[in-house]
Amino acid sequence: MFRNRLTLFQNKLAEKNIDLALITDEDNVYYLSGYYDYLHMEFGRPTILVVPQNGPVILITPTIDLNAAQSAAQVDRIAPWNDGMGNEWREELPKAIRNTTTIAVEPDHMPPMVRAYVSEVIDTQRLENATPLLSAMRMIKSPEELQLARHAGEVATAMMVAGRGAIADGVPEFEVAIATSQAGTRKAADLLTRHYADTDMSPNTHFLQIMASGDSIIKTHHRASTRIMHKGDPVFLCFCGMTNFHRFKLGFDRTFWIGDAPKDQIAVYEVAVASQKAALNALRPGVTAESIHAEYANVIQEAGYNYPFRCGRATGFSFLETPQLVTGDKTIIQPGMVLAIDGSVSVETFRAQVGDSVIVTEDGWEPLTQHTKAVQDVIL
Repeated sequence: MFRNRLTLFQNKLAEKNIDLALITDEDNVYYLSGYYDYLHMEFGRPTILVVPQNGPVILITPTIDLNAAQSAAQVDRIAPWNDGMGNEWREELPKAIRNTTTIAVEPDHMPPMVRAYVSEVIDTQRLENATPLLSAMRMIKSPEELQLARHAGEVATAMMVAGRGAIADGVPEFEVAIATSQAGTRKAADLLTRHYADTDMSPNTHFLQIMASGDSIIKTHHRASTRIMHKGDPVFLCFCGMTNFHRFKLGFDRTFWIGDAPKDQIAVYEVAVASQKAALNALRPGVTAESIHAEYANVIQEAGYNYPFRCGRATGFSFLETPQLVTGDKTIIQPGMVLAIDGSVSVETFRAQVGDSVIVTEDGWEPLTQHTKAVQDVIL
């Protein structure tokens, strides 16, 4: 799978007359090579995947992660470097770019120290942007990726069920986060054991739980805290960071109430649900990404609320992929895309959001995340 992707990417470099690509975004490094077990944070130890139009593919990565790279990376050669030895990761780059004319980089996903060095050794007129090429490749998911998406949906649904079950009067928010993490990890472990041979892939969920309750409900990306939930509180659960099964990401959100829901909040919630429904009704191959957003936005604005944020986004091995469902994105929707689609309304003292992930099919869409949105079912 990874070798096929590398070959396809090299063919695209040839079509664009690009001699070499330097890939530094960790999700793209994984997408092309299968290597994922490095630090996943800016720690002064860059990893660079060197992909020539023709010739051996080289992974430049810290020696501290060499064993993991040798196990996972589907490349021709690994060039390890160690802290403080020689010129570190800079040793390999001059040799790699020798005799090249045009080099593609990811300008928005390159560590500053690498970008600064590249600017020193390569004339900026020789640089091209690799991101559009990779974004186009990653838009339409393969059958293997769609299976990952379906399994990610099972993990997300298990987390939502557990979170819903943990919400109650007198319970602190962090207890909900513990419940969702345990449920997601156990479901992921079960799926990995039954369907995948990669025993190195961790089932554990990560990323701090996004949730808010009571007065904090208006804070979109509030993390689970020590706040005690009470009867009458609205509660928002979001799994857009935690749904990350076998590195495949989805979006998934719901709003609940404990015991009772004020009529004015229900009215806002129903518009949020209606806005998502309008987007889903508009979703099918052949339409533009922005037209889906327009249907969602029209429902919200016609109900008298402010213009909302984007309706959704593509997901996959990254949390944000191409296209985005927002004004100005004229990408044509195609079968095989995986999209997270939201409905949301915000007012001064309350915010309602529902969100689901779907696969675009030949004639519509297939749901990946499952949980009721009916008002009578979200009042706990």
